[in-house]
Amino acid sequence: MNDDPDTVRLVRLVDDDTDLLAAQTQALRVAGFVAQPYASAEAALDGLTPDWPGVVLSDVRMPGMDGFAFFQRLHQMDPELPVILLTGHADVPMAVTALKQGAYDFLSKPLGADQLAAALNRACQSRALVMENRTLRRERQESFAEETRLVGQSAVMQHLRDSIARLAEAGGDLLIVGPGGSGKETVARAIHRQSPRRVRGFVHIACETLDDARFEAEFLGQEPGGRQARIAGRLEKAHRGTLYLDGIDRLAPALQARLVALIEAGEFWPMGAAAPRPLDLRVIASVGAEPERLVRDGGLRADLYYRLSGVVLQLPALADRREDMLDLFRHFMLEAGARLKLHAPPMSPAVRARLSSHDWPGNLRELRQFAEAHVLGLPAFDAPEPDTPQQGLADMVQDYESGLIREALRLAGGNATRAMERLQLPRKTFYDKLTRHGIKPADYRSPEEG
Repeated sequence: MNDDPDTVRLVRLVDDDTDLLAAQTQALRVAGFVAQPYASAEAALDGLTPDWPGVVLSDVRMPGMDGFAFFQRLHQMDPELPVILLTGHADVPMAVTALKQGAYDFLSKPLGADQLAAALNRACQSRALVMENRTLRRERQESFAEETRLVGQSAVMQHLRDSIARLAEAGGDLLIVGPGGSGKETVARAIHRQSPRRVRGFVHIACETLDDARFEAEFLGQEPGGRQARIAGRLEKAHRGTLYLDGIDRLAPALQARLVALIEAGEFWPMGAAAPRPLDLRVIASVGAEPERLVRDGGLRADLYYRLSGVVLQLPALADRREDMLDLFRHFMLEAGARLKLHAPPMSPAVRARLSSHDWPGNLRELRQFAEAHVLGLPAFDAPEPDTPQQGLADMVQDYESGLIREALRLAGGNATRAMERLQLPRKTFYDKLTRHGIKPADYRSPEEG
């Protein structure tokens, strides 16, 4: 038996001998494996992807696609997928060739149940290690990308990063509240990446896309039966990881009730299952408006709100952290330039004025689009904005001056002397302007410098 309870013990069996296939399936299920029987290699290819977490046990001699050709197809798809070939005496040379080409192992018929279980255990453990390493590599790449999006040295952003670190370590469900485009998914992913659950899945569900029919298929999954292959639902994929419910208030009230019941039960029944599966989740949900108002208006069930609202993390609008604007815009320009293979052009006075004076109702999403348009050389703000009061020249000059001072302090790491030298301003003039604009050099120093 496998000593690691977390290792997925999923085996896809392929044999055209239906009696032998049924006997092997039963033996493996008794030994604790999740067996998926198929009578042909062509049928067994269905649903196999590089993300499939199991191993394959296949007979060599089969009509149509034989085991060797089957192995070659699988090896081309995923060279790290363990494939064990079952061979008769005459098939050993073919099996040895497959082994040299990357097959995990071959077993000669007849073989005992213990020998088969031991070989499959080794293969499952190898597959679990491969999948975990892939997850960790992907997590590191995504973590770096997400950390760069948590850009800014404002007091608001420093507090947000501190909150993310504390919540990640503490665990527990939570509710993220913030206007559209404020980075709710980015924050949810950052919490997952820094938490003890980071080696498990982060499953993102856009609640507005789910209806009754899709809820069954998306959440619960399906056990194999007849010609139907096993489908892992979102709950299974999020087990021991994090389930992120994006826009939970846009889920139908009846489905919200079902979701509460599933979370609190700690188990779920896939469609066609003979027994429930355990469910250990951290649930992070997000809404775009005040959750209490959503409860009053009927968009969010009270029981779900109280289940999730032990911790509420409020995200700021972009307009509430203007001191981060230049850093964010520069980051989005570099991101767009790398993606489009273009050099980011310098910021013109008009762009700087736009950054400091615009209200950014679309928040980070709107700023990212503006940065991409700038990289592409497109006029992104020629037309006047409806219902937006126009600034006078004096206000625009003040905003532009404030942006230049903040930029100089950022480049100087919060060192006022270096910033005033960069701006070529006398000391008294520099500090008068700091007072006028409410700017504090300390906000631009790294935590190590104090």
